[in-house]
Amino acid sequence: MAGMALSSDEIERYARHLVLREVGGPGQARLKAARVLVVGAGGLGAPLIQYLAAAGIGTIGIVDDDEVSLSNLQRQVIHGTPDIGRPKVESAAEAIARLNPHVRVETHAVRLTPENAPALLAGYDLVADGTDNFTTRYAVSDACFAAGRPLVTAALGAFDGSLTTIRAHEVGPDGQPNPTYRCLFPTPPPPGTVAPCAEAGVLGALAGVMGSLMAMEVIRAVAGFGEPLVGRLLMVDARSMRFETLLYAWDPDNPLNGIATRDGVRTAREAAPAGRPPRTR
Repeated sequence: MAGMALSSDEIERYARHLVLREVGGPGQARLKAARVLVVGAGGLGAPLIQYLAAAGIGTIGIVDDDEVSLSNLQRQVIHGTPDIGRPKVESAAEAIARLNPHVRVETHAVRLTPENAPALLAGYDLVADGTDNFTTRYAVSDACFAAGRPLVTAALGAFDGSLTTIRAHEVGPDGQPNPTYRCLFPTPPPPGTVAPCAEAGVLGALAGVMGSLMAMEVIRAVAGFGEPLVGRLLMVDARSMRFETLLYAWDPDNPLNGIATRDGVRTAREAAPAGRPPRTR
């Protein structure tokens, strides 16, 4: 890639990537050229940001309007005790600078909403969402669809986690539209049915596992190897240390790329092969 040559320091820093056939020089150059937006610098975002920075993602944007609190430090390992009371985006940016000075950090000390999401996403190639509420997840996923951006999204429970990749702006190998986040979760759970982290608790190391898996999914997508978790929800049970994968598919009734929704060119029914019903799994 033009302008993405690695310096001698970077060649040594990323030596273990460069000897991987699946990454090598071209893959590392793609990582250096990439612009990734991370939504949330908390339990999932902390390890995610660290590993993206260590891997050499060229530009990392961080969206978070919160400040570091003492109760965060059990799992949000990018922040430290001296950071209590500081904006998380500032603490995370300093940690990245210590870890890898070749990474550019762009901080956005705001809460992502449907109104500001398009502007926040505009300058990035891929989005990784590690937020803790459905309102923001829907806002992020809808904005990624509208902007044509891939989305890596994960969620944490007390002892469980989940991870998937959404590329709803693209068509799958079978000619069907890729599923949206709303195909997986058509509606948010009723208020009060999902206890917040402060009430239910969360196993700190599990946040590290899930955030690291998010980083791996982002790195694979950028470097261009492996099979993304499109249409697959990876579920992790920390009690039994069990990993399972749930398959999910495009819902023709979803409001983003469903049959009744125009994508500006043609309907999803027109995009699908003639005579083939929507895929089910």
